[in-house]
Amino acid sequence: MAWSEETWSVGEATIQGKPVVYKFMNDFPDGSTRSKMEWLTVVSWTYDGSTNNGMPPKHVNELMIKLEDGLETIRGREELYFDVYSATGNGLKEFVFYIADREVFMKRFNEALSDHDAYPIGINFYKDKEWSNLKKLQTDFGI
Repeated sequence: MAWSEETWSVGEATIQGKPVVYKFMNDFPDGSTRSKMEWLTVVSWTYDGSTNNGMPPKHVNELMIKLEDGLETIRGREELYFDVYSATGNGLKEFVFYIADREVFMKRFNEALSDHDAYPIGINFYKDKEWSNLKKLQTDFGI
């Protein structure tokens, strides 16, 4: 499968009574590619969603879109990383990747955002050789 043909789905779940919108990859890269990208990487942005049913206020959402646009310029997609889903709602925005090398990814991450103001984000890495996090999300949405 050529990755230019990859498909994505959008779904909504309810967490603690609040809507959470997911955009996620439907298909997986081949096993060889997945085996090289064993690090589940979660970029998290916590915000106050108390006045907007758990969704980010307009000014925060605009900054999140700017961050997302910057993330799309990280060099090495398909060789170094795959962006696999994002989630927004219940006071949390997450951008989720599978990556091959944490040091190289963070270097390129910082390069891609070098002309941005600092964002109030956290980045966590988890070993997930089986891509079980994405598999569970797909299963939850019936994919």
